[in-house]
Amino acid sequence: MSEVLVGVIVVGALTALGMAVSRLLRGPSQADRVVALDVVFSSSIALAAGAAVGSGAPLYLDVGIGLSIIGFVSTVLWARLLDEATRGEERAPREPPSHGDTP
Repeated sequence: MSEVLVGVIVVGALTALGMAVSRLLRGPSQADRVVALDVVFSSSIALAAGAAVGSGAPLYLDVGIGLSIIGFVSTVLWARLLDEATRGEERAPREPPSHGDTP
């Protein structure tokens, strides 16, 4: 039973990983790339969980926890950078203050 479960996890995770890497490389938008990066990390966590179940070694679960923390932080940072970039495009450029007006 365990071998079947590990096989299903590995096949599903590798399929999702392949599609996510394709979306990460092709885009077309930055938001697509952020979501694809999150799917890549989620698939990697699933592979680590499958390795833990298949080998019986709980060390792989620690790897999965580390991947989840890195994935969360990277997704949040990339989304924040994307949000700042889109907000910067919406604002009209301001003229620099002239120094002749100050006392």
